[in-house]
Amino acid sequence: MLTAHTIKILQSLDKKKFRQKYNLFLVEGNKIISELPNSNFKIKEIFSTDPKNLVCKDVEITQISENELKKISFLRNPKDSIAVCELLEEPQFEDKDFQLVLDGIQDPGNLGTIIRLADWFGIEQIICSEDTVDFYNPKVIQATMGSFLRVNMVYCNLTEYLSTTENTNVGTDMEGENIYQFEKPKKINLILGNEGNGMRDETEQFLHKRISIPRFGKSQSTESLNVSMAAGIILGQLFKV
Repeated sequence: MLTAHTIKILQSLDKKKFRQKYNLFLVEGNKIISELPNSNFKIKEIFSTDPKNLVCKDVEITQISENELKKISFLRNPKDSIAVCELLEEPQFEDKDFQLVLDGIQDPGNLGTIIRLADWFGIEQIICSEDTVDFYNPKVIQATMGSFLRVNMVYCNLTEYLSTTENTNVGTDMEGENIYQFEKPKKINLILGNEGNGMRDETEQFLHKRISIPRFGKSQSTESLNVSMAAGIILGQLFKV
């Protein structure tokens, strides 16, 4: 049985300041939880309505009722189990040959989808501006469908990073080179801007190349593509055989 104090703490983890205060975040669902032991994330405790379906060595598993699960879950339709995990220490990082760079992405669903795309295409690292949505956000974690376990997430001062990286900084621009004719550099930072405002001026000044996705439809009512949708199209082209 969960105490009122425990419920209060777990419920508070939907906010970044409390995740940082307690150094904890939640992972929901047996499928993703079963992958945690093979990752860098440390499980502190698991709450489950059906513990026998989980095999996690050296981890305390507390059986709870479905009603208790609903109280601590951030999902409309809670799954079977919730793992309480510790935040990772700020990672030391170095440039990879292919990286995504995010400038002020705010929507948790977009970030989760982009992380999932990175995992799919074998991109090991994403560099984020300090104001990009926190990847420990429950909606982000859920949207990744477990891909957050395999992608290194780095938050930093973006202008400082872009001014020193040895990779070619490539950003999207309506007037940029046609993505279907673009030759991928050997070492690349693919920069994606904010959903509503695009890249900041201070980010754009460090671009080496600009690319665009041409419009084939005749309708002019669609002004732009969703950032995660655009990311999928660009990555599919850049990784073509």
